[in-house]
Amino acid sequence: MSQAIAVEKVSKKFVLGALQRDTMLRERLISMLSAPFRRRSALNVLWALRDVSFRVDAGEVVGIIGRNGAGKSTLLKVLSKITYPTSGEVHVSGRIASLLEVGTGFHEELTGRENIYLNGSILGMKHGEVAAKLDSMVEFAGVAQFLDTPIKRYSTGMRLRLGFAVAAHLDPDVLIVDEVLAVGDAGFQRKCLNAMDGLRSGGRTVLFVSHNMAAVENLCSRCIWIDAGKVVMDGAPREVIEAYMNTFANAREAMADLRSVKDRRGSGEIRYTGVEYLNTAGEPLQVVRSGDSLIIRFHYHASKPIPFPSFGFRLYTEFGTLVTDTSTWHHAIDIPLVPPGDGYVDLHIDFLNLLPARYYFSLWITGTASPVHDNIEYCAQLEVELSNVYSSGRMLDSRSGIVFFPQRWKVNEAVLADASGKTEET
Repeated sequence: MSQAIAVEKVSKKFVLGALQRDTMLRERLISMLSAPFRRRSALNVLWALRDVSFRVDAGEVVGIIGRNGAGKSTLLKVLSKITYPTSGEVHVSGRIASLLEVGTGFHEELTGRENIYLNGSILGMKHGEVAAKLDSMVEFAGVAQFLDTPIKRYSTGMRLRLGFAVAAHLDPDVLIVDEVLAVGDAGFQRKCLNAMDGLRSGGRTVLFVSHNMAAVENLCSRCIWIDAGKVVMDGAPREVIEAYMNTFANAREAMADLRSVKDRRGSGEIRYTGVEYLNTAGEPLQVVRSGDSLIIRFHYHASKPIPFPSFGFRLYTEFGTLVTDTSTWHHAIDIPLVPPGDGYVDLHIDFLNLLPARYYFSLWITGTASPVHDNIEYCAQLEVELSNVYSSGRMLDSRSGIVFFPQRWKVNEAVLADASGKTEET
């Protein structure tokens, strides 16, 4: 089988430090002559990728997984030639189409129609070839009414739909997609998965980055796990995903002391320090069951007064499927000021409608002065156990889905009477 992608010992370095303010050669020379011995400020070096090597055959659909900041998006940008590696070599055969961010490759002032033709020409397609696929792209994106409207007036969802439609329908040999399933409704996500499955059936090569482990396992024939800019594991999706998710297995033990968690982002001015599961009396819960009433207590520590913070979390299944994303902001709870020191916020759940399984919390705190104060992924584990939620003696388990809801079934009495009569006759 022919090779579509070859990555050989690729590394990418970013230098973090003061911006270069001398924009002209004259200014740079004057600066050097006026203070030739001035000590330069130290620069921090970040290696986003480190000696990454792998090969992808034509027709393979490869999932790339890893935590935020692991280097996944940087790798895709290198493959798409948006940025170039510091060292190493990348070879990609054929026409590449990529959807790395919402609206990537769109010109704000051009209309949707004009942008479609622009992207087609960039990929080397003739006007007639793009025109032949225009209707199918517009139908897929659902933007027919706004096709001749400038892209700058499109909503985020419209840009995403059109961007994916263009990338998937312009006959790329290699399609590179970064977290397209993180945005958009369930209907659009199904369209994306079907489109990528169609590309796979047509022998196209797809690189797919996602935190949705179920989608990766279902769609991909191979999976690459990247962490700290290096390839940790490369193999069958189920095996790689299982190994990746096992790295979060100690979350339950560590959740009482999140202060020890180092893999976190944000200003650090206010941070989560722990998570507790309590009953309605405020006592620790040893077991959490489906249908329980409980309190989830999020402990934090503020190093300074924090105005108007928002506390929130995302809850995921063990395969990375997002169950919910909620916060104090969603509930219109304004907290004018959090004083320095320790504190906590409580989430009261009257009826836990999660089916038995293992779930993970990712926590975040945002504010007005700093966009993100704290962000920790998969830092606390919630084990939900079986219970007799319908009082029938028949237990619901993870095979029944992710959530359940209170319900009552009622069968027409005439049907029951008729069935009873036939039973007596026999």
